Amino acid sequence: MPPNRSLPPSLDSYGTGATTPLPLPSSSTENSSNNKRSLEQVQTEKRRKTSSAKHSVRDSSTENARFGTPLPSTLHISAPSIPLRYKSNLTPQLSALHPHCLARDRLRLWVPAGISARQTTNTTNDPTNQEMSDQQLECILDIMGSAWAQSTKETYGAGLLVFHVFCDTNCIKEDKRCPINRTLLLNFLCSCAGSYSGSALNNYAAGLRAWHLLHGRDWLIPPRELKAVLDGAAASAPAESKKAKRHPYTPDSLAAIRNQLDLTTPLDAAVFACLTTTFYSIARLGEFTVSAIRDFDPGKHVTRANVSETTDRNGLPVTKIHLPRTKCSPVEGEDAYWAAQEGPTNPKEALENHFRVNPATNAEQTHLFAWKHAKGMRPLSKRQLLKRTAAAAEAAKQPDLKGHGLRIGGTLEYLLRGVPFDVVKAMGRWSSDTFASYLREHATVLAPYIQASPALEPFTRHIMPPIRR
Repeated sequence: MPPNRSLPPSLDSYGTGATTPLPLPSSSTENSSNNKRSLEQVQTEKRRKTSSAKHSVRDSSTENARFGTPLPSTLHISAPSIPLRYKSNLTPQLSALHPHCLARDRLRLWVPAGISARQTTNTTNDPTNQEMSDQQLECILDIMGSAWAQSTKETYGAGLLVFHVFCDTNCIKEDKRCPINRTLLLNFLCSCAGSYSGSALNNYAAGLRAWHLLHGRDWLIPPRELKAVLDGAAASAPAESKKAKRHPYTPDSLAAIRNQLDLTTPLDAAVFACLTTTFYSIARLGEFTVSAIRDFDPGKHVTRANVSETTDRNGLPVTKIHLPRTKCSPVEGEDAYWAAQEGPTNPKEALENHFRVNPATNAEQTHLFAWKHAKGMRPLSKRQLLKRTAAAAEAAKQPDLKGHGLRIGGTLEYLLRGVPFDVVKAMGRWSSDTFASYLREHATVLAPYIQASPALEPFTRHIMPPIRR
């Protein structure tokens, strides 16, 4: 019996309200057995169609769920916060294009003049070339913006501010600022060369390029020409703009600091555990601390649930700490490793002591180095760690040690032990040979290789980095 055509198609066999009318008997004299079989057939057909309808609805909802799903929390814009006032010598002119916001939000919220290039795609009569809605554009900016770490966006935002103040000072109109032409960019960088360090100008140029990319504007600057200007700017940078060389931490300096700490107290236990973990995993200090207590987010920062232990095929134990979000991998994160060491700076003993002194009931919601404060468990901030470490280092008559000295010191320690360069590079999660700059600053690493009779001669060809050609 064909379905009832008076019903809407959506309710015929695919809608949840689908009904199948009973077929009329072919004659009023049909026997009851035939009627019974017909009824069974109808009921079977009804169950089949109902099941088909359920599958169709489920498939449809699954298909629709592929699009327009809310972004995960790790991609959302940071919670609103009140930005600080501009400095008197870095105050841009009032403009709706440049709202007063946090530095990390300028890359996204400061928009170039004119209609967005991403929304003016339908310039032809091609019906397949659709214009984007404001909501779609916002989604694109959210996702593309998540490709940069928070600290990177803050640096880029600082560069955008300097650039727009420069343009305001020189009466550069908004529509001439983006896409930026080579003359304007080179003039901007050259005018800053005497006031900013080379690394700062490198970051500012990278920030302008990211701003163009994010808002769909062409970047028209020849790479070689830009590099030449940046190299020249670095050579012309004032001495006061260059940071003093950081002293590297060593196992001895860590032990000296340990002697000035009371590892039975919550803060000191957390600080020393963080120091040894950062040092022996060759990590960035910011990966194991928070910039501010209120900024802690279990989806972005390391927690106690991220710590695990594993062994290799020979049974050698290794502690693995998953970092949910890092500067180089803001989405998938990376893993840091260390193994137990001999002596008073053993990271395994320090971490176990920290867990005893600062127990937590919810590992997934507790920062790895959270410590017991009078107001409850408190994530370890970078500022708090550096303050406590500086006091202990001064009491131990150690040099002025900075946070990055842990990464430098851990690198040097493993290299001085004869650990192959490639292994150290993998541990530090470097994608380039940046870490090799530490070698040029510390002759002690190269000493075994440059003797008349090299102490490590049998291993030199396996350990030394490849020669650039």
